[in-house]
Amino acid sequence: MLEAPKPKTITTRAMEQIRQLIFDGELAAGSDHLESELADRLGMSRTPVREATLMLAQQGLLEVRPRKGVRIATLSLKDMEEIYAVLTELESLAAEEAALKGYSEEDLATLQQAIEAMEEALAREDREAWAVGDNAFHEELVRLGGNSRVETIVSMMANQVRRARAMTLYIRPLPVKSNEDHRAVYDAIRRGDAAAARERHRSHRRHAREVLIELLKKHKLYQL
Repeated sequence: MLEAPKPKTITTRAMEQIRQLIFDGELAAGSDHLESELADRLGMSRTPVREATLMLAQQGLLEVRPRKGVRIATLSLKDMEEIYAVLTELESLAAEEAALKGYSEEDLATLQQAIEAMEEALAREDREAWAVGDNAFHEELVRLGGNSRVETIVSMMANQVRRARAMTLYIRPLPVKSNEDHRAVYDAIRRGDAAAARERHRSHRRHAREVLIELLKKHKLYQL
């Protein structure tokens, strides 16, 4: 019998809610907020909010300023370029290692479901649903790679990319090519072609970086 999932701690809930407010733009880049303000907004005490902000600071989403509350981090083009460079290599390694493991189609079911969810979302032009599927695909890809250190590093950096994508989600073209790339990576992993899985995913991430950086520049959604 499967064990019931453990309930989330109040600190975890605070972290997830603050993070979503950042992704949604309700806590704007560069804005300052007191712990008491955030606690009131979430309907929580200050202790879990303080612990949550420390965790989010480690993820690069905000800066904790002693006796001054927190400042929501701004996006730097240099930071985004560096983060994408690291993510590209680590996720491409995960794709390669996943292809070498000889996974069955049943093992790859979650990856396949994420692709189908993205394709369905794209058909109805539901960008937010597509973004949820995209997150699921990349998280499952890294998990399938089986390298816990890669998982940890990617998890720390992925939030910055999610935030930038959230800012550009409605001003970018429909991500048709992204879906095609995901399907090609899945197919390469399924047939055990490690080189193809690695190179197609690397190409996919590089293209995504170019699109994101150009949108940030065009709409001035960044800090120099």
